[in-house]
Amino acid sequence: MATSLLPPAPFGRVLTAMVTPFAPDGSLDLDGAAAVASYLADHGHDGLVLSGTTGESPTTTVAEDGELLRAVVDAVGERVQVVAGVGTNATAHSLELTEQAAKLGAAGVMVVTPYYSKPSQGGVLAHFRAVAQATELPVMLYDVPGRTGLRIGWETYAAAAEIDNVVAVKEAVGDVPQGVRLVRELGYALYSGDDVSNLTWLAHGAAGLISVVGHVAGDQHRALVDAVDAGDLGTAQRVYHSLLPAIDAIMGAANYGATTAKAALELAGVLDNRRVRLPLMELDDHEVAVLRTSLEKAALL
Repeated sequence: MATSLLPPAPFGRVLTAMVTPFAPDGSLDLDGAAAVASYLADHGHDGLVLSGTTGESPTTTVAEDGELLRAVVDAVGERVQVVAGVGTNATAHSLELTEQAAKLGAAGVMVVTPYYSKPSQGGVLAHFRAVAQATELPVMLYDVPGRTGLRIGWETYAAAAEIDNVVAVKEAVGDVPQGVRLVRELGYALYSGDDVSNLTWLAHGAAGLISVVGHVAGDQHRALVDAVDAGDLGTAQRVYHSLLPAIDAIMGAANYGATTAKAALELAGVLDNRRVRLPLMELDDHEVAVLRTSLEKAALL
């Protein structure tokens, strides 16, 4: 039997931070969500993250998050691990989402650093601890200072690692030395949270990746992970390099994330629209044309 080079992955290896489709009247499109989830499960994924930034969670209610989670778990819960995003800047709100996620069959929860409020590191740790203590589900911490304005401090990571069900970190900081220490010294399973860094993190001992580009590149990401796991750096580089036009187009646009991912899904024929909720704006026709060219260059269309 071949030896795996990658560490254990508590939430799977290839995950996408899934979009939340909307109907013409602005309500949830649960059939669309099930279709996207099924498409991802059919194309290289063994995990999905719902109600994160790409899922437009700042614009959805607790009830909507529950409806979305239920629809996706019903559609693909036996095939992939469904992780519920429960991070907000109000601990009571996060606890409500966490308790709901456990009742609806989530495989785990992801909690981002509280944004906008900029609490002290003591407050960040208390927030994480409250979420972890509210559930028996495994917990992933999410560090993305470009969106939250606040990094998770090393002391906070060290203290949180002592909590039994805090097991993973989604890293979108780009701090490779610290990330290596999170894995080696604190025992976290680290997930790449920035598509441009996927190969870097896998080479440095990440357990897997949580992608946005994965909406249309799941099979390629599976090939990337499998190549690194097998020690085949040449193949891993070729796959990663082939995806650079798509990474640039989806993640490099000023108005990126849900907007570009939904437009990519529309171009791929998975969704029949690219609707988002304000304050996001859907891509205009010119932006879609640029995206199409980049996805074609990456051989994703």
